[in-house]
Amino acid sequence: MSLRLLFLLAFTTPVSAEIIAVPYSDLRLELSNTLTFETLPQRPEPGFNLDHPLRSAGAWVGEHFAGQSMAEVVATNGSPHDALGHAFGHRPLSVQPGLPNRNLSIAFHRGFGSNAILPLGPDGFDRVSGRGEGALAVVFDTDQMAVGFRVHTDYAAPLGNIPSSGDVRVHFFTRQGYPIETKVLTPGRGISEFGFRVTDGPILGGMVVTNTDPGGIAIDDILFQIDLMLF
Repeated sequence: MSLRLLFLLAFTTPVSAEIIAVPYSDLRLELSNTLTFETLPQRPEPGFNLDHPLRSAGAWVGEHFAGQSMAEVVATNGSPHDALGHAFGHRPLSVQPGLPNRNLSIAFHRGFGSNAILPLGPDGFDRVSGRGEGALAVVFDTDQMAVGFRVHTDYAAPLGNIPSSGDVRVHFFTRQGYPIETKVLTPGRGISEFGFRVTDGPILGGMVVTNTDPGGIAIDDILFQIDLMLF
C-alpha cells in the first residue's frame, strides 16, 4: 500500500452514521445516567471558576478535545464567543481545559433552580460577557447511541430591546476523533431540551457544544448511558 493511500486513510473519516433528533423526555426514561453539577455547593453567579477538566461518573468535561484548536466568532451584540477551529481530535478522545479563567464555571442558576455549568468565553470568568460564551466538551467513558441535555438562554434587555438570538451548535465525534455530524439548534428563550440518537448504534464518543447566543448559555442535566459491569 502506498504512503499516499495510507495518508488518505488516516485522515478520512469512515463515519456514515446520522444523528437524529429525539425527545429529551424519552431519553430521560431510557438512559441510565444524568450528569448534574450538584457536587459543589450552590453559589450564585459567577460561582466557581474551574481551570481544569471536571470528572463525573461516566464522563470527563472540559473545553475541547486534544488535537482541536479554538477560534473566536462575534455574536449579534458584539460579544466574542468560542468556536471550533480545527475539529479533528486525537485518538482516543481526551478533554482539554481552556486558558486560565476561560475554561468552565459552575454556579447556582435561577432558571434551572439548580447548579449548572457555564462554558467561559474569550472575556473570561470575571466579566458577565464571558460567562456562557465558551465551548463545552464532554467525553464519555463508553460509546453512546443517544445523549441529551438541557440548555438555558437568557437575553438581557435593560432597555426593553431583546437582541437577536444566536444558535447553539453540537459537534458529535467518534472516540477516534472523527466528526460525525454538527447539529445547529435554535433554542427559545429560557430552558430548552434536546435529545439525539445515532442511527448506526453506539459510536458516539464525545461532543462539543458552542454557541453565538448574545447572553450566553448554561447547560444542565446531560443524559447518557452507563453500562454496569457484571462479575
